[in-house]
Order: sequence, then structure tokens, then C-alpha cells
Amino acid sequence: MSAPPRIAVLIPCYNEAVAIPGVVADFRAALPGATIHVYDNNSADGTAEAARAAGALVRRETQQGKGHVVRRMLADIEADLYVLVDGDGTYDAAAAPGMIRLALEEQLDLVTGTRVTQGEAAYRPGHVLGNQVLTGLVRHIFGNRITDMLSGYRVFSRRFAKSFPALAEGFETETEFTVHALALHMPVGEVPTAYRARPPGSTSKLNTWRDGWRILSAILLLVRRERPLPFFALVALLLAATGVVLAVPVLQTFVATGLVPRLPTAVLSMGLVLLACLSLACGLILDTVTRGRVEAKRMAYLAIPAPDFAARLDGAGGTTGEPDHQRN
Repeated sequence: MSAPPRIAVLIPCYNEAVAIPGVVADFRAALPGATIHVYDNNSADGTAEAARAAGALVRRETQQGKGHVVRRMLADIEADLYVLVDGDGTYDAAAAPGMIRLALEEQLDLVTGTRVTQGEAAYRPGHVLGNQVLTGLVRHIFGNRITDMLSGYRVFSRRFAKSFPALAEGFETETEFTVHALALHMPVGEVPTAYRARPPGSTSKLNTWRDGWRILSAILLLVRRERPLPFFALVALLLAATGVVLAVPVLQTFVATGLVPRLPTAVLSMGLVLLACLSLACGLILDTVTRGRVEAKRMAYLAIPAPDFAARLDGAGGTTGEPDHQRN
């Protein structure tokens, strides 16, 4: 019988000494064959010691920010499947076997644990609304195949992990995961998972407005990078429309009198139209460049062998169960 897939549980942590022992214990129980890695991100409360005492392999990443930790984890650790989860105790470890089974059965590159909660303390209405708005924006631009873009609970294939560029520095890394998968048309899926409040004594590191703005900025940058023609065409349209609106009264005066008394307005209008043309030209050029980049990323993705998970599924069957899932 083929060996079961190697599974690595990746837990980025910053000041989670209260929650991390329970998270490690839960995932050891849910995935007894997995290796649990905790990466401490300059914690000052004994997170590393608590994780080590709970049985995790602990390493340290000194560059502050979740994106830096994820980049280091995916570079350092070798596995067939990666389970990424926050170390705050809000995600249900019991959902991991179902997420893994879905990835194995359907040979998916990304499975997201979509958050389901009954209490506002766990998932505040403002965060729900922000997630819906940002997820809706990404769905509209990159494809209608995800429902919870900002979930911190993911299962990655080795192909995904080793081809993921990991350019983000902070919480916007979740946006990067989703866009990377959608832009390369990878097979993805979702599994509903319970989402609960943090344990008593644990505090959130998420700043609603600051991190929300950073995520929105990341989306705009990713749109500019991955969809340059629509992005610059929209900029060109706005510039051209503004230029035309400014030009109308100038033209009316010229037709009536043969004079151009509002010369600065005429120059501004002409400049805006020229900028619109330049913006459209940039979009056309960058669209060609982006297509070449996507092809290169796709080739890098395909260069990583895909394990025969179907032959190894029985070997993982002792730790997985049938999920209630959605495949996209």
C-alpha cells in the first residue's frame, strides 16, 4: 500500500500563549499523523514555550507580520498537504480531516474553511460586512468561486505552496492566497467550519480599519498586477470623461465667438485626454506582459509533480471523515 500523504499543520503565532496549547492539542487529536509546526513571530508572552510544551515543533520568524511568517513556513517545510490555521483557537480542528479528504478525493489545490458562527462575539457584524464586501469585489474581478476570502483556515497542496509567491507582509496574505488560485484557474473547494470566540484572556491582533484598508489596498494592487487592461482602461475612461466635460464649454464658446478665452481649461482638457490615451496604452502593454507572467507561473506550478493522492487516500482514511463540502 502506498504511504499516506505527509501532512503539515502550520500555525503562525504572535502573543497567543493562552490559546496555543489548546490549538496544538486539538490538531494532534484531529490529525494524529500530522506534524504540527508553530512559528513564533516575536511574541513576548511565552507563546513559543507554551507551544513547545504542548508538543509542537517551534521555530521563529523575526520579520513582523503574518505574511512574513507564511512565506517562511511555505519555504521551510516539506509536505504533501499543508493545513494553515490561526493560533487563536477560533477555528475548529475537527473540520481539518474533512478538508483534507476533500483535497485528496478531488485533487484540489486550495480548500478553504468557510466560517459559520452563531455568536457575534466570534465574528462581529462589522467584520462580516467587510468580508462580504471585499470577497464580493474579488469574486467579481477574479471569478465567482469563493465565499470567504479572508478565512485563516486553509488546506494547500504542495503544488500551491511551492508556487505561491507570498509577497504580502500582513493579514492581506489571505487575499493573495485566493487571487493566486483564481488567477491560475486552480481547482478549489470549501468546507463549512465552526468559528468561535477566542478563549478568555486572549486578545485579537486584528485592527478593523487599518487591516481592512490594507486588504483593500492589496486587492487594488493585485487587480493592477493581474488584470492591468481593465484597471488602466477604467482609469483612461475616467480621465477621458473628465477631459470631455471640461472641453464642452470651451468648444461652445469657440463655436459662438471663434475665441478661446478659457485657455487653461482647454490645456487641462487636452492633457487629460492625452493621459487617458497613455493609460490605455499602458494597459494594453502590461496585459501582454501579465499574460507572459501568468504563463511562467503556470509552468512553475506544473513543474511540481502531483502525487497520486487517489492511491494514497486509504492511508489517510483513519484521520479523515466525509465533509459537507462545496467544490468549485
